[in-house]
Amino acid sequence: MFDTMTLTKIVGSLCAALLILLLGKWAAETLYHPGGHGGGEQAYVIDTGEEEVAEEVDEVPFETVLASADVGEGAKVFRKCSSCHKASEGDNAVGPYLYGVVGRATDSADGFGSYSGALSQVVEAWTPESLNAFLENPKGYAPGTSMSFNGLPKIEDRANVIAYLDSLDN
Repeated sequence: MFDTMTLTKIVGSLCAALLILLLGKWAAETLYHPGGHGGGEQAYVIDTGEEEVAEEVDEVPFETVLASADVGEGAKVFRKCSSCHKASEGDNAVGPYLYGVVGRATDSADGFGSYSGALSQVVEAWTPESLNAFLENPKGYAPGTSMSFNGLPKIEDRANVIAYLDSLDN
């Protein structure tokens, strides 16, 4: 009952079904995207009489954002950092402890010896402004740093974290 001819028919029908599927896909793409994938010009443009004007975003100075920073929100954002850093003095983890980091010299956490040296070439002490620039893009601010964190894109989050870190040591 199950011979070579039956197996040949099954394989042939599967190949035919696959061929029909591929040809159908090709025909549908040709029908719905005749010139490629949106590469053509728009057929009709409605003139509204106005030119498109890009919104100008007024950038608020960091000092202003830092002055209105929320320490409680900073503690929430610090949870992202807590996988590698601790907020208690002398408690190093993968990264150095961050207790008293605001105003502290770079590469100077007691008991932490795994500094890459990239930070001390860029900045001497952790001011709020240098912390802001570093937390925005650590790899871009200090190329060669061993910190693998991508950064905090929102200026409010950075200001809140810096205010939280600054509040730890009064």
